[in-house]
Amino acid sequence: MDFLLIPVEIPADANFILGQTHFIKTVEDLYEVMVNSVPQAKFGIAFNEASGPCLIRHDGNDDELRKLAIKTMQSIGAGHTFCIFMRNAYPVNVLPSVKECREVCCVYCATANPSQVIVAQGASGRGIVGVIDGSSPKGVETDENIRERVGFLREIGYKRG
Repeated sequence: MDFLLIPVEIPADANFILGQTHFIKTVEDLYEVMVNSVPQAKFGIAFNEASGPCLIRHDGNDDELRKLAIKTMQSIGAGHTFCIFMRNAYPVNVLPSVKECREVCCVYCATANPSQVIVAQGASGRGIVGVIDGSSPKGVETDENIRERVGFLREIGYKRG
C-alpha cells in the first residue's frame, strides 16, 4: 500500500466539503441539499463512482466550481467519495442537510483553509485516510483574541448584539 498527499485548491472566496457516500443518486440529492439550504449559493459537486463504469458524476449551478470539483475528484481518485465547492454560503449553512442525505456516510472536512487529502493506494483502488485542514495551532487565544472572534461572528451575522 502507498500513501499519497493530494493538495486541494480552494479559491479564496470559496468553501469545500469532502465526504464519503455510496450511491449514484448522491449528485442529485446533494444538488437539492444545496439549493434548498441556501438558494443564492453557487456550487459545483462531483462524485466518484466505485462500480460499473466508475465515472465522475457531477452537477452544480456554477461551471467554474463544477470543473474544480471534477478536477479535485480526479486527483483524489477514491471511489464513493464526493466534494462540494461553494460560494455565497458557508458549510455551517448546509452541513446538517448534507449529513442527513441518505447516501452520505461521513464528512471528512468542511473548510476554506488550504487542505491536503491523505489517500491510500491499494491494488484495487484508492481510499481517503484523512484530511489535513489548514495549519497547526500557534498558541492559545487571549482575551483580545476572544473579543476579535466574537466581533467577527457578529460582523458576519452569527451572533447578535
